[in-house]
Amino acid sequence: MIDLKFLRENPDVVRQSQITRGEDPALVDKLLAADEARREAIKNADALRQEQNGFGKRIGQASPEDRPALIEQSTLLKAKLKEAEATQKQAEQDVFDIQMQLGNVVQGAPAGGEDDFVVVEEVGEKTTFDFEPKDHLDIAEGLGILDMERGAKVSGSRFYFLKGLGAQLQLAMMNLAAQKAIEHGFTLMITPVIVRPETMQGTGFLGQHSDEIYYLQEDNQYLVGTSEVALAGYHSDEIIDLSQGPLHYAGWSSCFRREAGSYGKDTRGIIRVHQFDKLEMFVYCKPEDAEAQHQALLNMERDMLAAIEVPYRVIDIAGGDLGSSAARKFDTEAWIPTQNTYRELTSTSNCTTFQARRLKIRYRDEDGRTQIAATLNGTLATTRWLVAILENHQQADGSVIIPAALRPFMGGIERITK
Repeated sequence: MIDLKFLRENPDVVRQSQITRGEDPALVDKLLAADEARREAIKNADALRQEQNGFGKRIGQASPEDRPALIEQSTLLKAKLKEAEATQKQAEQDVFDIQMQLGNVVQGAPAGGEDDFVVVEEVGEKTTFDFEPKDHLDIAEGLGILDMERGAKVSGSRFYFLKGLGAQLQLAMMNLAAQKAIEHGFTLMITPVIVRPETMQGTGFLGQHSDEIYYLQEDNQYLVGTSEVALAGYHSDEIIDLSQGPLHYAGWSSCFRREAGSYGKDTRGIIRVHQFDKLEMFVYCKPEDAEAQHQALLNMERDMLAAIEVPYRVIDIAGGDLGSSAARKFDTEAWIPTQNTYRELTSTSNCTTFQARRLKIRYRDEDGRTQIAATLNGTLATTRWLVAILENHQQADGSVIIPAALRPFMGGIERITK
């Protein structure tokens, strides 16, 4: 959630952020009014509380004939205080409810929606062939490394089995990502895939995209769509030590998404599925370090994409396409030859203090005062990357050349053949 002090001092900035996101700027004034009512309610309750505290001493010092009247006044004051505390509680809830509707304050992202991104750079020559290329599904099924039909039979549409060298290829990619994360000082984590509502809400995923999440009604818990959720909750309600620099974690987990609203989109193959594996980087840092950490995560993603030897581009996501937690987000998209376009493989988001404020994650500054931490995330590998690897490295005979960086994790195998 956004900082109320920042809101009071910079209402126009927050209004403009809402406009950039394509959301209602009137929420800013609504929150300002609710915050003013909350502060007035706190002031009234505090005054009554102070008055009541003085009554105990007055009654104790009063003469027997004055005491009944003072006791009666004290009783009336208690009733007024109870009412004032109820008003304060409601006012605080009103502020919280409106705060939860506001997304993070956009920082530097272009205005507009899904198609209004800005291309930051393109890396590598787009792959061309002297034969008719196949899409990733035809390649994988031809090689016997992916089974969509039986995935649907067992679990329904958008599920699959990775088989043999297909499973090994995914594990190789994930292990390479884990190795790179460790080399950059990240602590590797195997994270829970089921979380409590307060954790899911704290990361900002129960807003406008809540229909994407699998909810376990009997348990009142959620399946995660990214290990970012568990990693964000890892230090909830804590004061963390950032005196030696940011904390870096890399979470390996299966992820689950309902893909609600995507009916008819990317139904072929494994571009858009309900279950996939992912290695997610997560950073806790001081707010003033967040922008530099964001670039560092993006550079690690660039390095990983270079390792799998696919052409890609980096785009700056427009405000209207940001998740509620992100102040800014960069996507990296790989070239997919059979679609003649770039498709998202990974993203990295600077969430500033938005998630940490919800989850009460703090650190001590140089003066020993507690401050809200900043959080960032970025994907280093996920199942969808197989699409780019298979399509860009396919050969005329139907085989696929394994990128050199992945071969050590596949026993030295250089090529997948039928």
